[in-house]
Amino acid sequence: MHCPCLASIDTSLSSLYKLKQISAPVWATAYLAAPGRRREPERITTSKLGRHGEEMEVKCRRLEGKVAVVTASTQGIGLAIAERLGLEGAAVVISSRKQVVSVVRVPVLQKNVDEAVEGLKAKGITAVGAVCHVSDAQQRKNLIDTVVKNFGHIDILVSNAAANPSVDGILEMKESVLDKLWDINVKASILLLQDAAPHLRKGSSVIIVSSIAGYNPEKGLAMYGVTKTALFGLTKVIVNLSTPSLITILCCKGNEVQFDSKASFTVKHTAGQALAGEMGPDTRVNCIAPGFVPTRFASFLTTNETIRKELVDRTTLKRLGSVEDMAAAAAFLASDDASFITAETIVVAGGTQSRL
Repeated sequence: MHCPCLASIDTSLSSLYKLKQISAPVWATAYLAAPGRRREPERITTSKLGRHGEEMEVKCRRLEGKVAVVTASTQGIGLAIAERLGLEGAAVVISSRKQVVSVVRVPVLQKNVDEAVEGLKAKGITAVGAVCHVSDAQQRKNLIDTVVKNFGHIDILVSNAAANPSVDGILEMKESVLDKLWDINVKASILLLQDAAPHLRKGSSVIIVSSIAGYNPEKGLAMYGVTKTALFGLTKVIVNLSTPSLITILCCKGNEVQFDSKASFTVKHTAGQALAGEMGPDTRVNCIAPGFVPTRFASFLTTNETIRKELVDRTTLKRLGSVEDMAAAAAFLASDDASFITAETIVVAGGTQSRL
């Protein structure tokens, strides 16, 4: 299959041998003369994809014909991931993660989703949206039903929803807040995977978005960090619970999920092993741990100049991350370029220390 990215090799080789007036080696001559090789890449350009606002070309359409679902994707990292997947050829289904507190707010949330969908469509992306708070069982079902109704299957599932409702220390945190953190940041990923499992196609990819806070919890992010540490374990346990299954827990209905005193994560599965065993080898499961990115979610840290400088100084690259950095990692994991990668966490944090 032709990859547009190879066109840059064509140009470089041709220019080199013309400029230097030397003979091309046998392998290069054969490559440049290969029948059916196209010289000009298909390019898609967006004015907002660059890290500093400049134009960036997405030269590969690695995800043509695939269907992607991204939760919490009407802004920030989630929207950037949806956009990148779409620019690489996938049809995307996005959702709003905001809490629906009353019937009055539903139209507002739908407007939020619709605006994001229209923004993606304006860039040539096939996009559909649904209101979905991931801790709401009916809304999760509606999200998956929307995907199946429009596209019939799922190739890429990105679990991106998260919450940090309190900056209290763990010993001062109310039980209701602990429950919310657990429900949204960890439990919802498991339940979403259960809902999506029957619709994941062979060669599908599940991407769980964690955080560098899972390695290094900041003050004000202590329990949030613990839940993100759990996602590292969830990524591993999904792949390793049974052999040869890669996703044993997805269709289980009797999961028991627990934290021990060291915040380790265990899942005991009681049903559904047969289906999971059939689909396991065909689905990869990986995790992304973003560094600090100046989004609205992290604004209480990144807008404070003192804290921001400290976060930048911790990185080897001496900058904060961008939503495009995270989107690029997600697109790689979703593509066949990562076909031999599963049960891994990719840290996208500019060299920030990332060891438990």
